[in-house]
Amino acid sequence: MALTVNGLDALKALAGTDLGTSGWLDVTQQRIDTFADATDDHQWIHTDPERAATGPFGAPIAHGYLTLSLFIPLFTELLEVEGVTTKVNYGLNKVRFPSPVEVGSRIRLAARLAEVAEVPGGLQVTVDGTIEIEGAAKPAAVLQSVSRFYA
Repeated sequence: MALTVNGLDALKALAGTDLGTSGWLDVTQQRIDTFADATDDHQWIHTDPERAATGPFGAPIAHGYLTLSLFIPLFTELLEVEGVTTKVNYGLNKVRFPSPVEVGSRIRLAARLAEVAEVPGGLQVTVDGTIEIEGAAKPAAVLQSVSRFYA
């Protein structure tokens, strides 16, 4: 269940807070294929299960950018900010993909609100995130996301 805050002052007070972990999300072949269609990235390691079974990972894997794009729905399970007019992705400070996400895996997000800074009309929020793979030693992604929230 998401932590809900109302307004910029309440959000600012959360700086440094560990937000915990989201629920698990299934990474299916259908999700991978839909992402491939949306991005025109049909590389066989993602979309050809037969060939991928004999490839370097032994199975189809999710696109790294698919994994990254799932940050937002996973993050909204952890923090809901009400009382603002606009929420926008501002960018990423860093992203790494230490381990591939095989089809059939489940992932979740562990996140910490690393920094909250004032910007004209709102706040800039930096989140340290780790997208974990169930049962895996290494995470799928380690990232630092930057968002802005406006009054």
